[in-house]
Amino acid sequence: MNIQHIPQIQHTQSGNFFLLAGPCAIEGEEMAMKIAERLVTISDKLEIPLVFKGSFKKANRSRIDSFSGIGDEKALKILRKVSETFRIPTVTDIHTNEDADKAAEYVDVLQIPAFLVRQTDLVVAAAKTGKTVNLKKGQFMSPESMKHAVQKVLDCENQNVMVTDRGTMFGYQDMIVDFRGIPTMQNYATTVLDVTHSLQQPNQTIGVTGGRPDMIETIAKAGIVVGVDGLFIETHFDPANAKSDGANMLHLDLFEGLMTKLVAIRRTINQF
Repeated sequence: MNIQHIPQIQHTQSGNFFLLAGPCAIEGEEMAMKIAERLVTISDKLEIPLVFKGSFKKANRSRIDSFSGIGDEKALKILRKVSETFRIPTVTDIHTNEDADKAAEYVDVLQIPAFLVRQTDLVVAAAKTGKTVNLKKGQFMSPESMKHAVQKVLDCENQNVMVTDRGTMFGYQDMIVDFRGIPTMQNYATTVLDVTHSLQQPNQTIGVTGGRPDMIETIAKAGIVVGVDGLFIETHFDPANAKSDGANMLHLDLFEGLMTKLVAIRRTINQF
């Protein structure tokens, strides 16, 4: 696992999975700190390495009037405060080449959204910052094709790269997870399973993405059994009123219970 910039998620020593977790978007400082504090308490208790996730802006919206952010610099400063306060690394999405340099000043991991992972200039811009790059597998891409996305980062002399599966399009309004893809992509880089986005139901008639949060535990358990390196889970203390992707987020009150089950499963799997 070549992620030197994030020693906190060197999970191979403990045999545990690591987490990329937090709200979909940074809605304000109070909400971000509240979620981060709860996640840190849980992850410390269960010895799960944690990277706090929060988008500093949302560029891929279904409608023009959808929430897109509170301001780039304001949100990025909140991510930095989370990192400094709780001494944990942070990850955020980028959408343009300019975003790469801007966000790299504040966070530890630059995440390439699934829709943009084939954009060579964007991947290269992220890689050249020297930060860890998390490449989200496009819904339209095979696991095997992610080898080329990883290679773009490596060709920039950046060994700090991981990939995240977030489901594959099935029809027009649903996603599926092909668990065969996890061991395939582990041949190329550290591999994460994005549980919550894999349960999205995009392109709803009202223009707001739906989801199946009732299936979060099922998908997460399956990922741990298959042996995924990390899990990506978006969470909020009030998903119904979250400003982005609330329909497929895990309620924060359910987080510790689920993690407890997943840690127990991983420990059992590690015995074989």
